Amino acid sequence: MENHLHYILSEVFGLEDFRPVQKQVIDSVMEGKDTLALLPTGGGKSLCYQIPGLAKEGICLVVSPLIALMKDQVDNLKAKGVKAAAIYSGMSYREIDTTLDNCIYGDFKFLYVSPERLKQELFIERFRQMNINLIAVDEAHCISQWGYDFRPPYLEIAAIRPFHPRVSVLALTASATPKVCADIIAKLEMKAHREFHQSFARKNLSYSVRLVENKLEKGIEILNSIPGTAIWYVRNRQATQQIAKALSQLGISAAAYHAGLSNADRADRQEAWKSDRVRVMVSTNAFGMGIDKPDVRVVIHSDLPENLENYYQEAGRAGRDGRKAFAVLLANEQDFEQLSTRAELVYPPLDYLKRVYQCLANYYQLAVGSNMLSSFDFDISDFCQTYGLQVLDTFYALKVLAEEGFVEVNESFFSPSRVHFQVDPSRLYEVQIAYAKLDPVVKMLLRTYGGNLFSEFIRIQEGKLAKSLSMKESELVKALLDLQKLEVMDYDQRKDKPQLTFLTPRYDAGKLPFNLPRIAARKKLTLENAKSMVAYTSQSKLCRTQFIQEYFGEKTDEVCGICDVCIEAKKKLAPQSQEDRLKQKILETLAESDGLTEQDLFSTLKKPRSNANLTLLRRLIEENQIIKSSSDGILTLSNG
Repeated sequence: MENHLHYILSEVFGLEDFRPVQKQVIDSVMEGKDTLALLPTGGGKSLCYQIPGLAKEGICLVVSPLIALMKDQVDNLKAKGVKAAAIYSGMSYREIDTTLDNCIYGDFKFLYVSPERLKQELFIERFRQMNINLIAVDEAHCISQWGYDFRPPYLEIAAIRPFHPRVSVLALTASATPKVCADIIAKLEMKAHREFHQSFARKNLSYSVRLVENKLEKGIEILNSIPGTAIWYVRNRQATQQIAKALSQLGISAAAYHAGLSNADRADRQEAWKSDRVRVMVSTNAFGMGIDKPDVRVVIHSDLPENLENYYQEAGRAGRDGRKAFAVLLANEQDFEQLSTRAELVYPPLDYLKRVYQCLANYYQLAVGSNMLSSFDFDISDFCQTYGLQVLDTFYALKVLAEEGFVEVNESFFSPSRVHFQVDPSRLYEVQIAYAKLDPVVKMLLRTYGGNLFSEFIRIQEGKLAKSLSMKESELVKALLDLQKLEVMDYDQRKDKPQLTFLTPRYDAGKLPFNLPRIAARKKLTLENAKSMVAYTSQSKLCRTQFIQEYFGEKTDEVCGICDVCIEAKKKLAPQSQEDRLKQKILETLAESDGLTEQDLFSTLKKPRSNANLTLLRRLIEENQIIKSSSDGILTLSNG
């Protein structure tokens, strides 16, 4: 078995060795043990379930809240020749149906699902029939109300375990406090579990805080002194554009990245940065998740993150290649006040939450009791404009409605158009004969994508197909829609807008069943997290790495030696330089005399009148620490 695991690591993933702790986690999973693995950013979490998933017979279920990450993982596995599928918000019922069938009857090895799908009858019915070899829970901190990104649908994971009672669970997270770890174990109903914690210390990452008023100036100074790839995190979209423009004008290649860009723009900028055509990515926290660029040399934050969990993850994108890297936080007193004020606003009043929910129901014209797990395109600025709502207040209200399990809002992600023939080839042939205009389109689809069109949803690019058929793209889209109307084909058109999903049947807004004690506890936690973030930034006594370790419950006496606090402490303890020692001797000698000539001074010190020594003496005179008489050149100690 040992050889088999290394064979998969080498042949499928092109890697030679497992990372620290990774192998222990994999061995635990292979032995069928419930396992909790806390592997900080860049620790290689996905291999912990991908290798056992491939080594064991059957299919691995992966629960993840991050749609963009799920899509990347599926694409990466497919590129390696591994059959993988995903189910998430925005997919049609029929596509979900077909995907689940393929996971029962096809030789698929991985099924990624977003947590809200777990209580859907369609999913449960098929899940029972699958040959499950492992349930992997990514971002497992989401199951805990004490975690920084709580998601109630995660609580459904324990409910699916009885359908496969012998299948073990692997819970993975990059950052969780001891309280959150205990909650993960309880909520996933882990029995005789094993736990693996990789240290939160990153020996090659130097953390520092710079308290400054002009952050742009300081950031440019940092970029000029640390060569190589960089990420610069800011809080809002406007700042990404302003800073990227300022850097570009100074000859530092930079690009702005935020969720409001089109998918094509985001993909282009990401690729330019990954291939080193752009040096600095100036971004909101929409950037970085799942992007494995190992040679990032510096991560700058010019706005305070909401909590240390987020800061640790974002800063941890520097230096994944093991070489020296820097995480620099730029802050001032105003930031400390703003963060605390913002933490107060994160949980709007109940009346406002109900109002936003009612507006959503009106926006999509939903009747009470309808539309469970229905997804819609969602443009928050249009929504707020329609109902006269403040964007920031509404954003926070949607977060609370999500934490309470009523809705789910996903950032925009690109989902290409997909097609799937519903009928067998003979029925399709009948349609081709009956509708001559559609015949060339069907033939082109079959010639381009083959027989798989009958068994699964296949991605298509309308532009390319239209070009091959020498027709306008709009004409091709009409033909595909006609095939759908004839019920011979499913045509799921591309999406690139954020998706809002109603996780429950639509409630009467006045009767929304809020968990008030939990909301109060979450509000308190948000305020505590903000205080911890301010404490990390404003303190200069404790090693930065040690502060982070202790926040996450890792006890240590060891300091990193490379953060700003450690470097400052070293300076204070460092033995004096040769020049400092000579300076001290000069001052002490003059203090003990009534005055000496230059020659007598150096003779007493038994030091030569070298250029370096004379330069030091001149500097002490210029600094007014020593007075030189203009009449006779006698040197005396200044009283001032």
